[in-house]
Amino acid sequence: MFLTLMGTVVIAGIIGYGAEKTGFTQNGILQSIIICIGGAFLFYFVRIMFGIGFHSPGMNAIVSSVGALIIVPFHWRR
Repeated sequence: MFLTLMGTVVIAGIIGYGAEKTGFTQNGILQSIIICIGGAFLFYFVRIMFGIGFHSPGMNAIVSSVGALIIVPFHWRR
């Protein structure tokens, strides 16, 4: 379980950094990484508590990171 959590954080950080470097977002590198890690943590704990998610923990991390990058910045923009 601990290794899955650490892998989720690493994958989320890579997704956040890559999204910023490719121009998918314009939040800033640190902000994108924080958003991705927060979304990945949330999805990880939902997966543990309710069993909702994909079979692969890596796929859960990727989908939750991209979802957080899409939802969070658009929610706070006007």
